[in-house]
Amino acid sequence: MARIKIESKTKLFTIINYSWNSSICVIRVLSFVFFCLLPIAYCLLPVAFAEDIPPLDLQQLVDEALKNNPELISAKYRVEAFKEVPSQMGTLDDPKLEIGLLRVPMNTLSAKEPMKEITVMQSLPYPGKLSLKSEMAQKEAEAAEEEYKDIEIKLIQMVKDSYYDLYFIYNAIEITERNKLALQDFVKIAEAKYSVGIGLQQDVLKAQVELSKIIDELIKLERERQSAEARLNILMNRLPQSPMGKPKYIKRSEFKFAIEELQSIATENRPLLRGLQRMIERYRAAYNLAKLEYYPNFDVGLSAGQERDSMNYVSGKFSLNIPLWYKTKQDRKVAEESHNINSATQRYNAAKNEIFLKIKDIMAEEEKGRKLIELFSTGIIPQATQSLSSALAGYQVNKIDFLTLLDNQITLFNYQIQYEKVLTDYEKKLAELEAVVGKRLF
Repeated sequence: MARIKIESKTKLFTIINYSWNSSICVIRVLSFVFFCLLPIAYCLLPVAFAEDIPPLDLQQLVDEALKNNPELISAKYRVEAFKEVPSQMGTLDDPKLEIGLLRVPMNTLSAKEPMKEITVMQSLPYPGKLSLKSEMAQKEAEAAEEEYKDIEIKLIQMVKDSYYDLYFIYNAIEITERNKLALQDFVKIAEAKYSVGIGLQQDVLKAQVELSKIIDELIKLERERQSAEARLNILMNRLPQSPMGKPKYIKRSEFKFAIEELQSIATENRPLLRGLQRMIERYRAAYNLAKLEYYPNFDVGLSAGQERDSMNYVSGKFSLNIPLWYKTKQDRKVAEESHNINSATQRYNAAKNEIFLKIKDIMAEEEKGRKLIELFSTGIIPQATQSLSSALAGYQVNKIDFLTLLDNQITLFNYQIQYEKVLTDYEKKLAELEAVVGKRLF
């Protein structure tokens, strides 16, 4: 009887031991399969994000914004309005027609006895004044056109910024989704180990907390995606909720410019600077006009008179103004326009200095971004990937604890997100540089 009990206990311990070993084997098999298929899953996952909507093309977005943006269209109409002014300013004032009665008798007030007179008068400014007024209006129209072009290049920059923001968000979502799947599998492995007594509950809870943080991050990214799409739609005068595809893949643009070259390009091409130059020319024309105001304007006329029933005389008229108060009027006007020229010149110099400073700052940011992209792509991310692979291998043979494995996964995830941010920030800086110099460079 005792022998039967001993044999039964032995068989029971054998069954328990077999079950324990089987559970461990199953966990190890699952871990091995998971860790082997994880890289394949990561490669295949982005396919799940493909959508029916065609991918976004940056140049098409820019073209549509240039065609439909209301602010740009408004500026274009403003330019057209300015272009209508020069011909008006270069045209003589309308002639005047005067009809009068001369020598009317005080006792009869008869319309038959007095002389009737018809006079046509024309004002004639001193030669050169009309052409200078027309030139002033023409320079203002040219300045308005340069302002329109400056709005245009800023609009292009805003479209590119919104596009790169959307590109970053889409890539961040894909990376976060991959990390979410990895963490979900980490949770399953931790729970499986904990269920058979070879894992810690702390590992399960830590993995679940990190998974919850990833889900929260995905919610935030989705909100940011909708906001970025709305901004891009508004720039193209679409409804904010209009559907939009995924941005195409971008790679780092090559930068091969010296600072002196960029400064020269900006001086020649930036509409802001060209507009200020037009305003300097406008004030110079106003200065020349102010000097001509020392000379009088003229009024000439021709009169025809009728006495009783016959037209019996023709007379001419001529008048001019006398610039008698030139000390307090014409002199002051010349001084005013001289000050305007100096002010406009200094505004031009200040704007050019600001542009040159911006170019210098952007070049420093470009160098920093280029080095970071190189560092992430050839150093940090490959090293973090290798570290994660090593942790995976160590975890399979129980040489690495779960928290170390989890930390390696989160570190790689953060570096991948940072790389995409650095890349898009780099491209945004180059878009800003194009807006600063006023010319497409890439």
